[in-house]
Amino acid sequence: MRAFVFPGQGAQTIGMGRELAEAYPAARAVFDEVDEALGESLSALIWEGDADTLTLTQNAQPALMATSIAAFRAMEAEGLTIANADFVAGHSLGEYSALCAAGSLTLADTAHLLRLRGQAMQEAVPVGVGAMAAILGLDFETVDRICREIGGDGVVQAANDNDPAQVVISGHKGAVEAAAEAMKAAGAKRALMLPVSAPFHSVLMQPAAAVMADALAGVDIQPPAVPLIANVRAEAVTEPGAIRRLLVEQVTGTVRWRESIATMAEGGVTEFWEIGAGKALSGMIKRIAKDVTVRNVGTPADVAALKG
Repeated sequence: MRAFVFPGQGAQTIGMGRELAEAYPAARAVFDEVDEALGESLSALIWEGDADTLTLTQNAQPALMATSIAAFRAMEAEGLTIANADFVAGHSLGEYSALCAAGSLTLADTAHLLRLRGQAMQEAVPVGVGAMAAILGLDFETVDRICREIGGDGVVQAANDNDPAQVVISGHKGAVEAAAEAMKAAGAKRALMLPVSAPFHSVLMQPAAAVMADALAGVDIQPPAVPLIANVRAEAVTEPGAIRRLLVEQVTGTVRWRESIATMAEGGVTEFWEIGAGKALSGMIKRIAKDVTVRNVGTPADVAALKG
């Protein structure tokens, strides 16, 4: 069994997807359609722009999705379709890419939703108020318990359960810093403050969740061609109403990536294809399910290798 998985924020680089667009007309058409949907040349920013501008949440989210779907369209051009997968999943914004690839969302709707999601998440909390930190060397249960014990006036919670030894925490800056120190005292190998501009996947994102609830209510969602393993439940979902609710919950909820991969591996998935920019998910997957095969699909050479 095989799963197609799609990366989240942090994987973006200037130039991503350009070789795919040059080699495959279907991949180029993805970038053209996203440009048209957004009313601007996002592709020019991706391929020739400034890295800091690309990293802005409102740009990075649709840009990473476009790159993932361009890679997926290149696969389709070589005869590798969604029928070659048993499940799809995506890390945070990657869940939208997964739904687009599985035919649940149109490309134009996905681009609009991610532009809005990025803007809403950035505007939910003033810059400097929130923070995130990666905790290395402690399991999710320990990190979650320490976050709950910190108390005080600030919010801090486990935001991303990435793999057995990496959990990201999110919330008010002071509370995150205090929790990070407590994690080190509890035996964490490292506690790294992350260069992000907002406390993603925390209750502080509630204003963004409200924006996305309104936006998703007006978008047609079809049943995906294969089940989605949803971030916040780590279980399969195919019903459009449930997908809509879970996409809203995802804004403030924990990304349960470790459990999502384990769910698929325990269900018989032996091969994961990471489709899009970077290889961050591949490392996580290998730490979660050591016996599975992971393949990356981000360049024409990667696509060609799939046929081997």
